Amino acid sequence: MMFSAWLKGLGLGGSLIMAIGAQNAHVLRMGLSRQHLGLTVSLCILADVLLTAAGVAGVGALIEASPVLMTVARWAGAAFLTWYGIRAWRAAFATDALHAAGGVAVLTWQQATLTILALTWLNPHVYLDTVVLLGSIASQQEPVTRPWFAVGAMTASLLWFLGLGYGARLLSPVFANPRAWRVLDGIIGGVMLTLAVSLVI
Repeated sequence: MMFSAWLKGLGLGGSLIMAIGAQNAHVLRMGLSRQHLGLTVSLCILADVLLTAAGVAGVGALIEASPVLMTVARWAGAAFLTWYGIRAWRAAFATDALHAAGGVAVLTWQQATLTILALTWLNPHVYLDTVVLLGSIASQQEPVTRPWFAVGAMTASLLWFLGLGYGARLLSPVFANPRAWRVLDGIIGGVMLTLAVSLVI
């Protein structure tokens, strides 16, 4: 019974977190450029653990019932994603800034921290998926198996971010070519701007 609940949490958590989004795109970028990867991955995992725990504890119902909170999060998230998307597109077309050694701006650890925190906590989809949806399904589990369901979802986050961040290094030979960085930045910019539009319409 407990293993079944853990497996269910693992499956649901994995299906939610593997969707292409702002957070995943940034982790991939940091993995490819090998910048503050441990910090970035750790913050992503910690955030998911906290959000999952909050959802299972019933916080999702409170967030869902607060239209003001969701409206503020939606517009703040859209503004940040728009800025990030434009920044990525500028990098894609700024050919003079590209170089084979990396082709990506170097971030300080403070900038890396603020960026991943913003991409995580200013994204309303994070609350809807991880807290509200995961929390509602967790509430349907037996009280004795609910913690195992939560641990399963947390395990999915752990495995995904470790794999995405550190697995990105396998693609390093491809991204030794500046054109690959240009394509990646173009795709990331498109993803960010699409998500920004989806938040406000």
